[in-house]
Formats: sequence, structure tokens, C-alpha cells
Amino acid sequence: MATMKAVRIHRFGEADVVQVDEIETPVAGDGEILVRVRAASVIPVDYKIRRGQYPPVRQEMLPITQGRDFAGTVEALGKGVDGFRQGMVVYGMLPPERGAFAEFVAAKAAGTAPAPQGQDYVQAAAVPLAALTAWQGLFEHGGLKAGRHVLIHGGAGGVGHFAVQFAHAIGATVLATVSGQDADFARELGADRVIDYKVERFEDVARDIDLVYDLIAGQTQERSWSVLKQGGCLVSTLTEPSQEEAVRRRVRALRYTARPDGAQLAEIARLIEQRKVRPVVDTTFPMAEAATAQDHLEKQHVRGKVVLTC
Repeated sequence: MATMKAVRIHRFGEADVVQVDEIETPVAGDGEILVRVRAASVIPVDYKIRRGQYPPVRQEMLPITQGRDFAGTVEALGKGVDGFRQGMVVYGMLPPERGAFAEFVAAKAAGTAPAPQGQDYVQAAAVPLAALTAWQGLFEHGGLKAGRHVLIHGGAGGVGHFAVQFAHAIGATVLATVSGQDADFARELGADRVIDYKVERFEDVARDIDLVYDLIAGQTQERSWSVLKQGGCLVSTLTEPSQEEAVRRRVRALRYTARPDGAQLAEIARLIEQRKVRPVVDTTFPMAEAATAQDHLEKQHVRGKVVLTC
């Protein structure tokens, strides 16, 4: 039986519950590819799962391997897989029950794509979940198009820095709330108007917004209703917006969860190859230091993504 190293949790808790185990290497099933993982990014859901604060992952599912994003090379193809070959560099996003913090992953081919050319494994691993979250939020759910105005809350973070770039790339007018230390960074990404939330109220700046993309929730979401134009939309990754308030203001409002999508990853790769979008990596850690990486993401000011190397 072939084995591999994987970062797993056997119980919910703080960073000390994260451990490196020796487990059986997965096999590519029908419609799957086996990937040798070279890098995997860390996301807030990782420490939420670890603490038992992510409802889809329950106690009876433990132990589980952590991680959602990966970049690596194709080792083997399952039945019915086309468009991939052994040795190809790929990137993708896994569902919560399959972990990317491991030497190998078996991933659905439909949720995987060739990695952007010109990017190393670390840069590629920084993309999938954050970029898919931003893509689906802006375009599928928010209906953002060229010429429209979007307000992005949290424009310098993992998802936010992709959202700013995607919106700019299609010709939308982009307003972004960030801390003052990230103002220049947000401008470099393509924000037309940067709002330092510590010294400015975004309600005093934003008017007739077509789409509010909410990555903060709480009072930020509540205060966002007033800046939406009639027929606009509030999209959140965190908290379900009030449908009563949406009806009252004649706007749409929703919360969503991103899903794996290889076709969208291929489109995102093209934008990266065309240099219209770039992944930004804040820090890297070895895979064995996954717990430290989670603490860094949660407790430090992070610009872009935190990535593990394997």
C-alpha cells in the first residue's frame, strides 16, 4: 500500500490539533486525476473547520485532511478523463471533504484546469478558491458588466484582490474599501476609488452602486444598503443579507458559496497569462507548518494569499 504525508485534524480546537499523518495515497477514480501537490493555499475556512465553526464539516467526519486549493503535476488519469496528460501542471479547488494539504490529491477533472503559464506552483496555488469565489460572486451572482459601478469591501485580501482585478479587467468602475496601508496596493490592482475605511465612511463616497460585493459582513453589510441604486445587487460570501430589506429597497441580495469549476479556472488562467490579473502571495510556509500558516492568516495583516509548499 502506497502512503503519503497529509496535514489532518482528529478533533476540533486550536492550532495544536493540526498534525502531519502518514495515510494511504488516494487513487484517481472515474472522472478524476491524481495530482502530485507542489503547493496549496491557506484560506480562512481552514481555521474555521479546525475550530468546528464550519457546519458542512461535522465531528463524525474527522479525521480529515485540511486544505482546498492546490497546484501540482498530473500523476495518473482515471477513467473517462480527457484534456489532461501525465506531467501536466494543473491547479484546482477541492470540496471540503477532500484535503489539499497532502503530497497527493485525487481531484475531479471537471474542477481542475491547466495552471496559468508563466506562474510557479506557489503563484498558481494562490488562485483557485479565491479567484473562483470572486468570479462567481461578481459575474454569476452579481451580474457585473462593463460600465457598471461596483463597491468591493475588503479589496486587498485573498478574494478581494482578485475581485478588484476582475472588475477592472472587464471595464467596470471599481470602488474598494481597504485599510490605509493597502491603499496604493488597491490602486495598483485597478481600483478607481480607494476608500480607507478607518478614516472615511464609504457612504460619503459611494453613490448609485450597481453591485456591492461584501467580504466583511456585520455593520459593513448593514451600511451598504444605502449606496445601492434601485435594481442593484448586494452579494456576500459571509452573511445572508436581509431579504425584507432587499424588497424594501428594490434590490437583489444573496449569500453564496463558491464551487469548483475547471472551465472558469481556464478563463482565469487566460487573464493571468495576458497579465490582466496577477495572484499576490503574502507569505509561504512549508506544508508541515500548516498550523503556523493558519495563525498567520488569522492574526496578522495579510495582503493577498498565504501558501504552503510541499
